Formats: sequence, structure tokens, C-alpha cells
Amino acid sequence: MHHIASPASLSSNMATPLPGRCGFFVEKKKRFCKMVVGKGKVFCGEHAMMEEGSRRRIVCPLDPKHTVSEDKLHKHLKKCNSRQKPHPVYYVENINSGSADGDETLQQEELNNPKNGDSAYKHLKQQSSILGHLEALGLLARGRCFLEFGAGRGKLSHWIHEALKTPDHLKTLDDLQLLLVERCTTRFKVDGKHQDAGVQFERLQVDIQHLDLSQVPLLTLKKLPLVGVGKHLCGAATDLALRCLLETPQLREGTEPPPKRLKPSGPSDLESAGDTGSGPGPVLGVAVALCCHHRCEWRHYVGQQFFLQRGLNAEDFSAFCRMSSWATCGLRTKQHLLSQNPTNQREDEEEHEPVEETDVVNGFLSPDERQRVGRLCKRLIDGGRLHFLKTRGFAGKLSRYVGSHVTLENVLLSAVPSPLST
Repeated sequence: MHHIASPASLSSNMATPLPGRCGFFVEKKKRFCKMVVGKGKVFCGEHAMMEEGSRRRIVCPLDPKHTVSEDKLHKHLKKCNSRQKPHPVYYVENINSGSADGDETLQQEELNNPKNGDSAYKHLKQQSSILGHLEALGLLARGRCFLEFGAGRGKLSHWIHEALKTPDHLKTLDDLQLLLVERCTTRFKVDGKHQDAGVQFERLQVDIQHLDLSQVPLLTLKKLPLVGVGKHLCGAATDLALRCLLETPQLREGTEPPPKRLKPSGPSDLESAGDTGSGPGPVLGVAVALCCHHRCEWRHYVGQQFFLQRGLNAEDFSAFCRMSSWATCGLRTKQHLLSQNPTNQREDEEEHEPVEETDVVNGFLSPDERQRVGRLCKRLIDGGRLHFLKTRGFAGKLSRYVGSHVTLENVLLSAVPSPLST
């Protein structure tokens, strides 16, 4: 709860607000608000209601996270950052929805940096391992466009860029594109800091569900081959990303069934692969870290055919999704949560929290049995995704890319075009 501080409630290292800053004491953070105040004012606009004679403030109807003066509501709604904005050309509503029917050495210096807390260290370990898998698959190179789904601050793209700044990569003189897809407005983005020649960073604020890659100007200009990446694509976001990459309209309009594709062996193959058609370049591969299977949805799930072929339906899928949370719920002990750096806990835990444990089987399954069943449910759901990739001419696999002490959601889904059948 927020209130004006009494002398007894103030911490010794911050007894008064900073000069020119708000005089409102934030109890949760044990400090004064740091917002700048107007001339002659004691409080910032957000806390102005604390001043005598101030206008009445109400919660913004577009975003309950901030307030606005009641008499200025009409004017505020026209400029609020949460207002509905015109859709860009690459926004096609529900284009990726399914039918409602049936590198280690690169980051070693950062990993050893004592300024990084436990949470930052764990994120670096995950990013480093994903880069290592990309390199092992032959995907980590210039002359491509990396699409980071669920990009957040863009840290994974940042490290891909850093990895491709080595002399061996730079001597190729190939261009590099990094396209970051994130539906939310994000603070402290790192992609804006990169201004290297031959490198293009672009951020799309759009839900993957509505993203049509064939309409993104960056992709259709140079037609660089595409590599899809993601660090913890939560629940249905993984299925939406796979549809976005492999069911783009330009690809769907091709031959039927889709032809099997050879993995390019050199830059010349990449150029010839990307010169045809009016859409984006070909998809070279995918590497996404999976999580939150309990948030998957049958409508978006790419493995519907896989389930139906085995006599399973949407209701069964929903049950498997609920039980999949057992794989991690038992391990999220209070001790594990307390071991996290509290300043970074939001990034690690809140975004990927498990479902509430209300299942009736709690009483007769041991924690170990529940975890085993949960893991089997996750693998069954992922089996449908591997089946989908196979039907699209890709060879996919699941790998444990970090230990469970780093993250409980430690499985990476990767895929490259299948070799031509002999």
C-alpha cells in the first residue's frame, strides 16, 4: 500500500525525497517516488491527488496501471500509449491461428562477471546454450535473418549479433538481419544500441497470432533465409510461431504436398534459394526453448492431426495440458523461490507461473509420480509438434539444453530441413 511517509517509516539512507522529485513514499519499494515534479509542486502527476485542492484522479479505462485527472480523461484517451493504434501492413487477424475444429565461449566473460546476479547468470547460460545449438545445426552465420519470437528486451538477438561480430564471420561481408517480435511495449530494450554496418535490427510490436511474414518489408527486400528463435515461448506461442514460419501464405501457395528441402551447403545456395518469389526467403531452421505447456490451446496447437490419429480429441488435449504442469510444480518449492534474486524474480517466475494445483489426484499420487506423469504429458504435446515439422519437410528434435538447476523448463525444440530421401 502506498502512503506519505512518516519519519518512523523511512529508511535511514533515504530520509527525504531527491531534489526535484516526488514526495510520495512507496512503501513496497521502501523509497520515495523518483518521478520529476512540476515547478512549485510536491508530487508528480501520478501522485498529485495527495495535494490539497488537487483534481480527482481515476484509473485509466485503457490501462489500469496508471491514473488520469477525471476532467482530462477525454484528452488523455486520444494520446494514451495503450490506445488502439492502426494495424501495420503485416497484421492479418488470426492468420496463424489453427482451426477451431477438430555459443559457450562467446559469453564466458559475461558469465564470469561478478556484477551479474544469480538470475542474470541463469539467463546468460540459457542464451549461451541456445547459440551453441544454433552453431551445431549450422544456423549461426551471417547472410540470414533471425526472427526472435517473444523477444522481450531482445537479449537473445543481442547475443546472436555479438557472436557474429567475430573476425571469421565478418570477413564474409554478408548482411545480417534481426527481426524481433513482441506483442507488448518493452522497457530497456537492447536492440536500439546496435548500429553496425550491414546489420539491421527491426522490432515488430504485434501478436504472433496476427503476423503475416509475407507482408513484412524487411523480409521481402533482401529475401535472406530465415531462422526462427525464441527463449521460453510460453504455451500456445510456440504453435503460433511454427505456423507463422511454416504456413506463411507465400509458402502455402506452393506445390502440394510441400517439397522436401535440402539444407543449403554454402552462400551460393543461400542466394539462389532466396531469389525466387515475392515473399520472404526460405526457412533454414528453428530453435525455440519450450515452456508452460499448460497454457497451450487446442485451437492453435499444430499437432491436432497427431492427436486425432491416436484417438485423442480436444478434451483429452486439455487434460494433458493441465497435467503437464506437474512436471515443474513439485520442484517449485519455497526454497527454490527464495533462492532467486528478488529484484529479478518477475522475469524468472511470474511470467511462467504454474497452474493452481486443484486436481483430485493430489491425494494418491506421490510428488515423484506426478512429476513423471507431467514430463510424459509435455513430451506427448511436443510429439505433436515434431509430427507437424515432419509433415512440413523438417527434421525436428528435443534437447535438454541446460540443467534443471538453471531453469525447470529446460527443453529446446530445434529443426532443420530434412535431407532429400534416397
